[in-house]
Amino acid sequence: QVQLQESGPSLVKPSQTLSLTCTVSGGSITTNYYYWNWVRQPPGKGLEWMGGIAYDGSIYYGPYLKSRTSISRDTSKNQFTLQLSSVTPEDTAVYFCANSPTLPSGSRVLPADFESWGQGTQVTVSS
Repeated sequence: QVQLQESGPSLVKPSQTLSLTCTVSGGSITTNYYYWNWVRQPPGKGLEWMGGIAYDGSIYYGPYLKSRTSISRDTSKNQFTLQLSSVTPEDTAVYFCANSPTLPSGSRVLPADFESWGQGTQVTVSS
């Protein structure tokens, strides 16, 4: 069974770049036809798909954060990463990594859109 684990700082200052890593075990991020995604949930709001990287290395971004988001991967470590630049307090959220057999079609997503999830990591943007 695939397991995902997020890691990174829990506190980021405004205007800085938020960087998170998702480490995958029990499966490969190059497995055919799977997508490896970043999803976040701000307090009191629903899930927001930020973007993902496909099994073949193709990268896709959600429509609202694409100008500040960068996703990459390290296949030798079976990891993929998220960078979100110029953060503000509105970027405070629980950040999840998750895999899916299809690419999400928009920013609003549901838990059932994904197959396996990391436990999530709280990131607070504050000075």
